[in-house]
Amino acid sequence: MQELKLHSQHLDEELSLPVYCSKPVTPLYKHLVIITQDGQDYFMFGKIGRVIDELGIRAVVIGVPYRNVSDRYEKYHPNGKKREAYMRFLANELAPLVDEQFSTYQMGTTRILVGDSLAGTISLLTAMTYPHTFGKVVMQSPYVNDDVMAHVQSFTDWHLLALYHSVGKQETDVKTTEGMVRNFIGPNRALCTALQAKQARYHYHEFDGDHSWTYWQRDLPAALKKVIEM
Repeated sequence: MQELKLHSQHLDEELSLPVYCSKPVTPLYKHLVIITQDGQDYFMFGKIGRVIDELGIRAVVIGVPYRNVSDRYEKYHPNGKKREAYMRFLANELAPLVDEQFSTYQMGTTRILVGDSLAGTISLLTAMTYPHTFGKVVMQSPYVNDDVMAHVQSFTDWHLLALYHSVGKQETDVKTTEGMVRNFIGPNRALCTALQAKQARYHYHEFDGDHSWTYWQRDLPAALKKVIEM
């Protein structure tokens, strides 16, 4: 484990990002780049460092944390006030810094955005906004609304992206950060239908479970393996 510190001009804040680099850490080997929204959760609950080691994936994993629930909403939600600035931070500040600090392929097809719930939503939106920078997405139980569907319908460069999408069959009454209770399975199935119609490189999976890390952690190894192979 390492720590990457930077000042984001787009977000106007100092960030301290946990980083895990699979061994051997040497310029002789190039690494995939995996950027996780809800980064601390992916390290703590998702055990993503152990997952890539067990899969034998040579990668640099960067976890992007959030300050609090309100900060997370403003950065990740389709209508969040900081959403566009956060996406610019990922594409214009974080990705170049990772390429500078580590031995990477420096190609969109070798950069993977990963996220759960709202973090999955912002991962998809960022990849559609910067498809040459981020070519692969793992979205676990993403929040889907009309704005997300509109972005999907208007996006055309699907040949640049590969997507892994999963959701739990019991995600019918999910309490969201704004205090609402929402059905996630219906909108996710609608998103699946829309993405399949686009003939994208896309894999959809419904697991037996609800909107929690118990099931996202179990899903993560297959998700990473699948999206890397796509």
